[in-house]
Amino acid sequence: MPAVVIVGAQWGDEGKGKATDLLGSRVDYVVKFNGGNNAGHTVVIGDEKYALHLLPSGILSPGCVPVIGNGVVVDLNVLFQEIDGLEARGIDTSALKISANAHVIADYNRTLDKVTERFLGSRKIGTTGRGIGPTYADKMNRLGVRVQDLFDEKILRAKVEGALEVKNQILTKVYNRRAVGVDEIVEELLGYVERLRPMVADTALLLHEALADDQTVLLEAGQATLLDVDHGTYPFVTSSSATTGGACTGSGIAPTQITRVIGIVKAYATRVGEGPFPTELFDADGERLRANGGEFGTTTGRPRRCGWYDAPVARYAARINGVTDFVLTKLDVLTGWDKIPVCVAYEVDGERVDEMPSTQTGFHHAKPVYEFLDGWSEDISGAREFSDLPDAAQRYVRAIEQMSGARVSAVGVGPDREQTVVLHDLLG
Repeated sequence: MPAVVIVGAQWGDEGKGKATDLLGSRVDYVVKFNGGNNAGHTVVIGDEKYALHLLPSGILSPGCVPVIGNGVVVDLNVLFQEIDGLEARGIDTSALKISANAHVIADYNRTLDKVTERFLGSRKIGTTGRGIGPTYADKMNRLGVRVQDLFDEKILRAKVEGALEVKNQILTKVYNRRAVGVDEIVEELLGYVERLRPMVADTALLLHEALADDQTVLLEAGQATLLDVDHGTYPFVTSSSATTGGACTGSGIAPTQITRVIGIVKAYATRVGEGPFPTELFDADGERLRANGGEFGTTTGRPRRCGWYDAPVARYAARINGVTDFVLTKLDVLTGWDKIPVCVAYEVDGERVDEMPSTQTGFHHAKPVYEFLDGWSEDISGAREFSDLPDAAQRYVRAIEQMSGARVSAVGVGPDREQTVVLHDLLG
């Protein structure tokens, strides 16, 4: 009964979608267990490029059951737009299952997200404005609307009324916005019911039965470890648990059923939004990484902040998640540098620190301590065996492996699913 977790081991955008898609033909279920449409996965199959925001990457693998777990917050308008877009391109989405316990993003959550971020000014978090945070706040405050509530209009109306009693006070008296009507929210949400009904299931039970039947379940994180609400660079984080622990709470799978944890890391580092980023580059190297790597957000289109590989961050992610295997992506982007800096430690207040500082202040003031590894100039996009890589690229991978706390089991050398060098079987 193998349950395998894929997590981002940096600040997101590491290539989790490609890793999930790479394994999709060998797994029976792919589960999205956290987040919403505030993050995206880009998957390239042949000449086709797919940008997924809310749907699990397994939606692209025939024979695989894609599942949206209870830990996800669902924007139903985005969900059906995404489904329609895939079906228009010939992708069968009929196997999709959605947890009855997943929470729904209402329009007032999106409104509050946007106006709050503007109100914060220079203290803004850098959210996508899609209502993710306010929906999770409603969940914790026990004011949330769940998928199952849409099938009982009395319960739905009572929950929307309860939420708007407070939210309308904030919108009108703090932000000088119009009050939101209960009827308009209820009417919008009820409009999705008939199309939604066949997709809704007790997904925790479904996954339990699959594992009992010795089927393989792949749990796919949105965002990443350094954006986890508990273990990330708080407060510049997302509002959900993007780590291995979140895979359990967001899907209903027990911790004892997880057999492998795959951490995805880029051969360099990127970040979107605000918050500390010790290796961030503000020079020509940063622009070159952004251009070569196509570092623009899948969901927002925002340019990503770019920097060199940060080994203390990778070690931290390995510890927090129990990473058994790393997938190192976008190694090809580093082609052409004579020397490639890798952050091996930090300097904080004049002292060397080999692990991530435990305080926000310490990490904010951390300056990277670099080691410089030899670069390579050869095109590596056609490599399929580790021995196909130039010697310098092989040494880079081995150095990253030694520094990062877990073995490197696969290396991405291009955007396509086939452009991958596999060193160890990720499922076996």
